[in-house]
Amino acid sequence: MPVMPTHTNIRKLMKTDWSSGQCAQSPATTTNGAPDGGQITDGVVLLDKPVGLSSQQAVSRVKRRLAVKKAGHAGTLDPGASGLLIIGLGKATRLLGYLSADRKTYQATIRLGQATDSDDADGQALGQIRETEHLAPADIESGMSKLTGQILQRPSRVSAIKINGQRAYDLARQGADFELAARPVTVERFALLGQQRLGPFLDLMVEVSCSSGTYIRSLARDLGVDLGVGGHLTSLRRTSIGPVSVGSAVELEAVDSTHVYSMVEASGWIGQLIDVDSAQTVEDISHGRSIRLAVPAGPAMMVAGDRLLAIYQADASDRGLARPLVVFAPANQSQAGTDA
Repeated sequence: MPVMPTHTNIRKLMKTDWSSGQCAQSPATTTNGAPDGGQITDGVVLLDKPVGLSSQQAVSRVKRRLAVKKAGHAGTLDPGASGLLIIGLGKATRLLGYLSADRKTYQATIRLGQATDSDDADGQALGQIRETEHLAPADIESGMSKLTGQILQRPSRVSAIKINGQRAYDLARQGADFELAARPVTVERFALLGQQRLGPFLDLMVEVSCSSGTYIRSLARDLGVDLGVGGHLTSLRRTSIGPVSVGSAVELEAVDSTHVYSMVEASGWIGQLIDVDSAQTVEDISHGRSIRLAVPAGPAMMVAGDRLLAIYQADASDRGLARPLVVFAPANQSQAGTDA
């Protein structure tokens, strides 16, 4: 495609940071959404998923509550886990891959003294219960330290990873003999928040900040192995994805269209917003043309007013050139203000 020059003044807005758990403002109704009672088409819901529902079941219930046809989620939570589930509606499903790739934070309970075949409380016990009274704080701290930083982690056998087209958890239920390969992950923080003794068991309340693709149940298993007593996960709650906190999420029973964030708002969680105020540049972006513009590292979210036009990135060999990754705006509907 030809490289088009820019004909605009660009106002750069900072990436939204809601890590404090409180939104800077309520969801705004824009051309991506509708006022309460209206028809929602595109946008994002921050759901506090309850225990007992799969992520897909939670998405289906949100779809019914909002009467939308297309929805998906960023980052799977097992039925036994609760916490932040980012749900994309309509065109916003194309943002989910970017959102799910961000750092995640969890609060969890690890039970030492027993391993299970699923690495969590839903599985069958493996071997005998092991005493944990001999474990000193220094032992636990050392074990957790070994699982912090860049590590190789073997996913759980009941994970959603595909093996020759089949999910690992389906193969595990069928009794298939298989082993998942270890993969590199990054555990930025593995902190002990508290502990409680229950008979022979020792429950550890922990907080984990980690890269996408990290399995907390695998951390529980591997900590138990390192300490020689076995271990498994008994509770899990996701508290954040990137800059978005569960404190900004809504419970399932309360979801309505006033809880739908526009695509522009959601794009601020992914990268820097670049507000385009030239009709010519909007036209170029809407056609997916490369433009002569220095954009920041990472995804650049191209915005015109209340519309997300596209996601761009800097060209690898020419930092002054921006190339499209995803285009949202139909070329025949491009709009922008006039140049001053």
